[in-house]
Amino acid sequence: MSITLIKNRIENLFRQKKERILSVYFTAGFPAIHDTARIINYLDQSGADIIEVGIPFSDPVADGPTIQESNKVALINGISLQMIFDQLKDIRKEVKIPIILMGYINPVLQYGIEAFCKKCSEVGVDGLILPDLPMQEYIKDYKLIFEEYGLLNIFLITPQTSEVRIREIDGNSKGFIYMVSSASTTGAKTGISSDQVAYFERIKSMKLKNPNLIGFGISNKETFDQACVHASGAIIGSAFIDLLSNTNNMKKDITGFIKSVKGIA
Repeated sequence: MSITLIKNRIENLFRQKKERILSVYFTAGFPAIHDTARIINYLDQSGADIIEVGIPFSDPVADGPTIQESNKVALINGISLQMIFDQLKDIRKEVKIPIILMGYINPVLQYGIEAFCKKCSEVGVDGLILPDLPMQEYIKDYKLIFEEYGLLNIFLITPQTSEVRIREIDGNSKGFIYMVSSASTTGAKTGISSDQVAYFERIKSMKLKNPNLIGFGISNKETFDQACVHASGAIIGSAFIDLLSNTNNMKKDITGFIKSVKGIA
């Protein structure tokens, strides 16, 4: 029997806001094991629009060295999927913006798909990004479970993704599509090239039903502004992890970073 849920916060956000949406990724349990909830609160208070909480994994193949290192540190700190859920259990008392869990499918399978989705629903997670979950497998085996618990599954596209595939992804998506800016790993590039602009414009010309957020290589106001010309917003990960690695005043530095990226005085 389906459970009753509020409307999905990701869908609500994109109904209400059409541009300059900033999603920020960080790794749960980093830099310290109990930092997860306070980082989420500081991001919410600072003006982030979506928060992506990374589930640490021992072999994060899509991620560059910065996020790989944060995964390693979080695992050494002793973080686990169950502990992440425990850290999130009271988060909806204060935080109203969408929260997405991002990670790899193996820890989710070990936890149990339905148990995982149920727990996500209980703590107020709105969506999942699982880059190594094949779309056909999702549709065949997991889509109904995700939908029962009100979770959106966010798919990724790259410059190499064919038009046929992109339209198939668009047809099976809700919320937004994660538009990977290049075929490299996260954090591997800075700035946006002419080839990337051509890719962004090609996607824009397809007039997909879902909005897009651009990720990989977005690190500051300049790259965020560039991305926002071609999509509904962008995702920052490695640059924010770098900030967390070097902060002496987490609340002040997170506030300054978000305001700087969004151009808020």
